[in-house]
Amino acid sequence: MIRKVRFFIFLKDVLWLALTAFGGPQAHIAHFQRILVDKRKYLDEAELMELNSLCQILPGPSSTQTLTAIGYRVGGPNLAYLTLLVWILPSVIVMTIVGILFSSIQEKNLSLEFTRFIQPMAVGFVSYAAYTISLKTVYTKTGLVLMVLAAVASYFFQTPYVFPIILLLAGAITALKYRKQPREKKEPVNINWSNFILWAGVLIIAAVVGKLTGSLPVRLFENFYRNGSLIFGGGQVLTPMLYTEFVEFKKYLSSNEFLSGYAFVQSLPGPVFGFSSYIGALSMREYGVGGEIIGGIMAAAGIFLPGTFLIFFVIRFWDALKKYRGIRASLEGITAASAGLVASAAIILFQPLENSFMNFAFTIGTFCLLSFTKIPSPIIIILGLLLGFLVK
Repeated sequence: MIRKVRFFIFLKDVLWLALTAFGGPQAHIAHFQRILVDKRKYLDEAELMELNSLCQILPGPSSTQTLTAIGYRVGGPNLAYLTLLVWILPSVIVMTIVGILFSSIQEKNLSLEFTRFIQPMAVGFVSYAAYTISLKTVYTKTGLVLMVLAAVASYFFQTPYVFPIILLLAGAITALKYRKQPREKKEPVNINWSNFILWAGVLIIAAVVGKLTGSLPVRLFENFYRNGSLIFGGGQVLTPMLYTEFVEFKKYLSSNEFLSGYAFVQSLPGPVFGFSSYIGALSMREYGVGGEIIGGIMAAAGIFLPGTFLIFFVIRFWDALKKYRGIRASLEGITAASAGLVASAAIILFQPLENSFMNFAFTIGTFCLLSFTKIPSPIIIILGLLLGFLVK
């Protein structure tokens, strides 16, 4: 009975975090420490930071994986899956509703002009993300070169298939610098492959079923599952991948719709990956509200599940794996390339906007507000929306 009460309290804490943790992955860790470490003492600070470091090197949403891993430590896989569900539901529900509302507005031939300011503001958010990621991850000449090359390659080859190639090549290049990593006493790596097989099996089955049936919900699930399996660096790196695939490549939504949704998700607590449900809803707009809801669910399931499967797979042998210098060395290239992808995304996202003084001013102004003030992201987005309604 005590065990069940403890699990209930833990899930209540997770729900509170889902409703109050603003600021993206970096800020989420501070919220986790305040509630889960300092207040509840589910784990200590060192354990939290180690779990977060592990999740940083795995594809998928890092703060979501960290919280899920804590749930795994506290109560095993069942509590971990409940943790994932409670954490993502508020963001997923809100962003699915936003997608439905945007679709409804356009069906009634109403104007989305009120979003005109938050579209360049969204580019400002992406630019700031590129800046902060580069400051935290690029600290060598090799990293700087890889960041620039990744940005150039992703700009000129705007296809979803270029991202995994860039990340793998960058990781392989810096893995060659393994001798610069300190030696550690190695331990035998005993691997339980069940969750890896589950991850790969779902990917293959979804791809095959989607190809054979042509079902849009299944193909959406596969598209997001594949992207969720390849994203290193959190929600900021998600942006260029989803823009390339769903706006440039498949044209499921327009650039303006994409930027409006991305700006809106910045004003919400919880995982930035909830943005996927907005894209999923708009991708299914031809099937009515029911189809849009299904699209939001399939997109959210696709984007969040691979990271969960992979953290369950790796957490069991991570202590032994991290002793290998090549693994640690490869992270430099992966994180530097991720920063380059985000920098390229800022340029790509701005291009469809009109080259007007207003758009430049709102992009640069948003970047400066984020860089030099402590105004929370939700307040910045709300002000942008209010201006859109008030200024004609």
